[in-house]
Amino acid sequence: MKETFYTALDLGTSKVCSIVARVGAEGELKILGSGITPSQGIQKGCVENLEEVKAAVKASLDEAHRYVGRGASGGAYLVVSGAHLASVNTRDVWQPDAGAGSISAPEMHRLIRASLPELAENREVLHIIPMGYQVDGLAGVRNPMGLHASQVQLEAHVITAEAAILKNAVAAVEGNRVPVNGLVAQSLAAGEAVLTADEREMGVILVDIGGGTTDVTLFSDGNPVCTAALPVGGSQLTRDLAVAERIPYYVAEEVKLQWGNALPELAVDDEVVLPGSPGEEERIERRRKLCEPLSARMLEILELSIRRLSEQSGLNRLPDGGLVFTGAGAELAGLRELTEKYLSGPVRIAYPENVAGLPSQLRKPGFSAAVGALLWGIKHQGERRNYRSSGGGVSESPGEVITRG
Repeated sequence: MKETFYTALDLGTSKVCSIVARVGAEGELKILGSGITPSQGIQKGCVENLEEVKAAVKASLDEAHRYVGRGASGGAYLVVSGAHLASVNTRDVWQPDAGAGSISAPEMHRLIRASLPELAENREVLHIIPMGYQVDGLAGVRNPMGLHASQVQLEAHVITAEAAILKNAVAAVEGNRVPVNGLVAQSLAAGEAVLTADEREMGVILVDIGGGTTDVTLFSDGNPVCTAALPVGGSQLTRDLAVAERIPYYVAEEVKLQWGNALPELAVDDEVVLPGSPGEEERIERRRKLCEPLSARMLEILELSIRRLSEQSGLNRLPDGGLVFTGAGAELAGLRELTEKYLSGPVRIAYPENVAGLPSQLRKPGFSAAVGALLWGIKHQGERRNYRSSGGGVSESPGEVITRG
């Protein structure tokens, strides 16, 4: 029997990460290789230089396939991020024909298709995720297939994206002769890797702080109910520090990683030697002062994330599951303490940890989306789409998810 291989790709502002895996005989995930290379030609989730992105993807895939060979790809599941992502919740009612019997899979598909919202020509539906059904007035039904009913109402969470941005990202991958089997929104991918079932049920806010963007999703009753993205991420913290201290960006990045803290009072107030600008001598700065611009920007990201969810979903308090941070930006020391200072509720920094055989280098918040895309691809492996078709085409998974490419 021929083995099935899965590939996940996360094209970030700061890095490109690819992971190749297969599923073992007992359903366990086996990581075969990973490739992490510097990103080029992409900013805030948007491809700006196709040839540079293709080269970065090739370097990442070559590293991931070093021990398994190129033939092991099997198509990729690609993470999509950026401020062009948006979401809306839809509601639609379906009444079966008299005497039609129980609700069938085709009828479920028709109901979900009817939930497709009207879109501008430059937008595409990325995901349609049923949040719940109401069957003859009975609310809270999760899967009505097989039930007898005179009326079925579906409430769905719809995530949309800018069509051109999706096509450019797909072109960067398929330019390396790797077909794209599926696209998955950043925070949904990260959620697959780091959220517990209890958190999803109680309600939780997931904040994925990447290099160029921050992707935010509110989960409730097991499903995403609001998804948003902000055009600011960890690279903005570095830029703020570089401007405040008049140091090169690469130096500011090193300072941030080595001495940065989101809550300055937690940092040891020792002295840090900073290299001078061209023609200037090096100078000494207090560590806590270096942390001040980092803290201000991180607090802004937190406030913007909560405000965006509040505006779009009516959220007026932290859900019982609290707030979960992931993404490379979540690795900044003091983030949990900063958040707990301003919000009342549980807060944790999350990384992929319940995947057997996952290499230690991938057990970091910055790789949550890539690992999650792999898990997503395995879960939705039947949802293959032709992303190169002009009409996009809708692919379905009965009673669960429709994704459009």
